Amino acid sequence: MANSPPHPASPPTPRIGAAGGDQDIHILDRLAIIYRYRRIATTVFVLTTAAVMIQGYSNVRLFQAQARVDIEEERSTAVPGLNNSNDQYYEDPEPYFKTQYRILKGRDLVRRVVKSLHLETVPEFNGTAKAPATPLTAIRELGDRVVGFVRPAKDEPKEAPKLDETSDESALVDAFVSRINVVPVTDSHLVDVQFTGQDAAFTAKAANALVDTYVSQNLELKQQGTRDQLDWIEGELARQQQKVQDSETALANYRAKENAMSLDDKNNIMSSQLSTMNNEYVRAKAARIDKESLYKQVTQMQASASPDAIPAVSQQPAVQQAKLRIQQLQEKKTQLSSRYAEKHPEIIKVNADLAEAQQQLQLEAQRAVQSIKNEYETAKLQEQTFSQSLDSAKNEIQNLSSKSINYNVLDREAKSNQTVYEALLQHKNELQIASNSHTNNVRVTDHAEVPKGPVTPTGRRTWLLSFAIGLVAAISVAYGLDYMNDTIKTPEDVTRQLKLPFLGLVPSVRGDKHPVLASSHAPHDFGESFRSLRTAIMSMYAGEGTKIMVVTSAQPLEGKTTTACNIAMALAYGGARVLLIDADMRRPGLHRPLRLTNDRGLSQVLVGQARVRDVIQRTVDPNLLAITAGKTPPNPSELLASERMKTLLTNLAHGPFDWIVVDTPPVLAVTDAVVLAPSVSGVTFVIGAEMTRRRLAERAVETIVASHPKLVAVVLNKVDFARNKYYYSRYYGHQYKNYYAEAV
Repeated sequence: MANSPPHPASPPTPRIGAAGGDQDIHILDRLAIIYRYRRIATTVFVLTTAAVMIQGYSNVRLFQAQARVDIEEERSTAVPGLNNSNDQYYEDPEPYFKTQYRILKGRDLVRRVVKSLHLETVPEFNGTAKAPATPLTAIRELGDRVVGFVRPAKDEPKEAPKLDETSDESALVDAFVSRINVVPVTDSHLVDVQFTGQDAAFTAKAANALVDTYVSQNLELKQQGTRDQLDWIEGELARQQQKVQDSETALANYRAKENAMSLDDKNNIMSSQLSTMNNEYVRAKAARIDKESLYKQVTQMQASASPDAIPAVSQQPAVQQAKLRIQQLQEKKTQLSSRYAEKHPEIIKVNADLAEAQQQLQLEAQRAVQSIKNEYETAKLQEQTFSQSLDSAKNEIQNLSSKSINYNVLDREAKSNQTVYEALLQHKNELQIASNSHTNNVRVTDHAEVPKGPVTPTGRRTWLLSFAIGLVAAISVAYGLDYMNDTIKTPEDVTRQLKLPFLGLVPSVRGDKHPVLASSHAPHDFGESFRSLRTAIMSMYAGEGTKIMVVTSAQPLEGKTTTACNIAMALAYGGARVLLIDADMRRPGLHRPLRLTNDRGLSQVLVGQARVRDVIQRTVDPNLLAITAGKTPPNPSELLASERMKTLLTNLAHGPFDWIVVDTPPVLAVTDAVVLAPSVSGVTFVIGAEMTRRRLAERAVETIVASHPKLVAVVLNKVDFARNKYYYSRYYGHQYKNYYAEAV
């Protein structure tokens, strides 16, 4: 593989000029935008001013009268002591006031005002008013006057048009409503009612008629509402009175039939008795259970033991006394037996007494058992008696409760009807008092006065307004066009949007498609821009050896070929030996500005049909040689990416040239420049001022940078200094170049 051409190791990035990306924006920069679009802005200003001025003179002079009304809350006029409050209304009175504002512009109110003003006789509303003066009508009137001097016109009486009453009334109401404006006064209950019209006196009359009619209508509506409520309440009172009589009659009949007067007392007595009976029943039941338990115990023990051995029987006083008698006799027998024999009369008597005591004990025990049985049966009978009495009392209580319910229902109905009747009667009395009061919560605070001047602009005001609107429209259009214009226009766009080093500006040359420095017709500032560009390029490509520079652009017609030619020519004029190569083999154009032939060129060298010495051509400057593109091959990209192209550049880099400038096709069109970018010292990117959109330029730069070139810088070509005179004179001093050009 051939050796690559030598390049500077790390060329320093050139310092961007005074108008860099961080330059503060001055107010004059904003004014420069208007200067840039001065022709369009001037046209918009003239047309807008003329249109507004014609419209202003065509408008009818309108006057506006204003009356003021005070709208208070309805409770402010309520009669003291009457129950006529509305809690919901007073919590949020805003809907009430909004309703009143709509009533002021309501058709019902306006219809009454229209009739009172006889609006059908007002020229402004019946169609007989004089049409507004316009430039055309002024010319027509002037012609009529001229004709009138020659042939006087005869005045003929005109009959007022008679329109259909219904449609006429609707049209008049619509026209009147459109002239009304209701404006609430902030933080108050005051409302300004404005009326606009052509006649100053009539506007005041109409505004006053509207507010006066509104006040009177509000009072009428309140009084009519009160009367309607009174009529309704009187009918409702008659019906409610009949209900009261019917309910009281039904209650009296039921009271007489069921003796309802003592139902409550009976109910209380029966409830007390029921409670007592229930307590007695509970005690009787408990006693019966105790007696039954004792009786069953005695019955069970009687079968296995003597009655006197049963605890419940032995505890009886009579049984205990009999046992005590037997015990005493036994003790006595024991004492006598120690002294006497069995046959002794004392012993016989004691035995007889002891036998009698035994019989008495058995008799008392049997009596105790029988007493326990009798007590159980008595308790059982008593429980049954209390149970029957309790059931009877419950039934009677239920009957009394049923009668009490019916009675209470009739009593509540009678009381409810009486309460409603009393409330209606009270409300009727309140309404009768309110109907006698003529207080109104709406009043007129200020009547309208005849306006002293029109509200529409006239005379000097029309001129000033027209100029102001035209000026705003012109400035808006200028700034709008500048905002929508997203092309690369200034060096700031290059450094701020593309973030690339900026080499210099090239002005546009009018009338010359391919201006070159060798031409005698090239402007002075055009030549100076390339001399400045030469200085920037030489400072950027510092170091020894041959520098190879590719010149390309984002899209066609941005002037890259002309720029490449002039850069090479400027380097040659500076004493450097320069070789200019046209690598745009698809649309070759380098031979035209240099006036060379294109029979053979780079394409023949790359395919091996010619040698380099055979295709190199001399130009107007002995330091500048050129190789044209030659005939268009079928595969230009492959030829530029071939080893033959790399070998060619390497050999040329070791030749006698200080600079090799290669003109390549646009980046967004084909990939030829991208193929050569890694093999050269740097890439000069040409952007046409106000030609290339920012997104296209960014995409082209991304494409170039993706190939990892050693250096990329931008030249802003075809700059219109006249269009952006302020900007370039302020930041780049081009007025001084013109000064020296004039001196030369």
